Amino acid sequence: MTDTTTATTASPLARQSRLPGLDLLRGLSMLGMVLVNFRLAMGVDAPASSLLGRAFLALEGRTAAIFVVLAGMGLVLGAVRQSPAQARAQAWRRAFWLALLGLLNVTVFPADILHFYACYFALGAFFLGVPARFCMALALLLPWLYVLALLNWNYEQGWDWATLSYVDFWQAEGFVCHLLFNGFHPILPWMAFFLWGMALAGLPLGERHWHLRLAWGGALVFLTCLALREALPKLWPAAAPWLGSSPLPPTPLYMFSAGGLATALIGAALLWAPNWPALRALGRSTLSVYLAHIVLGMGTLEAMGWLSGRSLAEVAAAGLLFGALALVGSWAWLRRFPQGPLEMLMRRLSAPPAAARPASPGSGPGRC
Repeated sequence: MTDTTTATTASPLARQSRLPGLDLLRGLSMLGMVLVNFRLAMGVDAPASSLLGRAFLALEGRTAAIFVVLAGMGLVLGAVRQSPAQARAQAWRRAFWLALLGLLNVTVFPADILHFYACYFALGAFFLGVPARFCMALALLLPWLYVLALLNWNYEQGWDWATLSYVDFWQAEGFVCHLLFNGFHPILPWMAFFLWGMALAGLPLGERHWHLRLAWGGALVFLTCLALREALPKLWPAAAPWLGSSPLPPTPLYMFSAGGLATALIGAALLWAPNWPALRALGRSTLSVYLAHIVLGMGTLEAMGWLSGRSLAEVAAAGLLFGALALVGSWAWLRRFPQGPLEMLMRRLSAPPAAARPASPGSGPGRC
């Protein structure tokens, strides 16, 4: 839910700082997130026995993962005309306001991602200028560190699974546990998605053969994870608890499958990048649309009495209707303004002090 400005310097990273394919994918992911969150708010099950139920389950946890990977890329691509110190300071200012928005949003929608997002930016700022290989290595390591955490800590602590609510969220210990370990998008291991995105941003993303590598490589990882999910429980029944593809808990198989899918879709979006102005506009207004689908979308559903007793088809209809309105609204807004309304406010709030001046571009290709 970040935006980057077009750079005109000779740096390869600067030349790729505005990639239309990423805006397109961000817009598509936002539509998927609306459907996932509407189902959660309306309390409707998604049975694996139905085609529509399987479609919803396929979106769950994966649209958010794509967003976080894209956010990591956005942090790097948006910092190309700043020194690392300036870029870090701006990221920390943005993280502060995202955290504030997110904590306010939690009071309305407990599955908020913004306060997690703020932590990803705050931590990711430390890795600006670090070699991409290090970011990739750490991204691959974090899911396995999470296994150690699962073996030593109680994942169910604080949860009321009957209502899918975290009862200890506003207590110090519960808040930290939710943020770091067993929340909807915990820093361990979800920070891996952000670091992976930072590493991808260091690649020469303007070159077609890299688009193909990302698309085919990511698809191979994703399909391999699906095959392991089906085969390993039969060959090794004791491993079944670790082979779930659900984001709760985010086991390594979920992390690598979601990361592989995100990588494949990024490659495909960069390779294809059709000129769909409405989707691209939505991709540049995702912070505004994210909060709108909670405050306005879910607020309307509540006023209509649709937050209980509805069907999955009605969830899909509500989500698609809101998505269509968001597409039209974003397209109309961006015809007159450079960014979405909250994006403009966030840019103003996180801008450097007036006395600061942009420095020469920071990291070159191969660095994150």
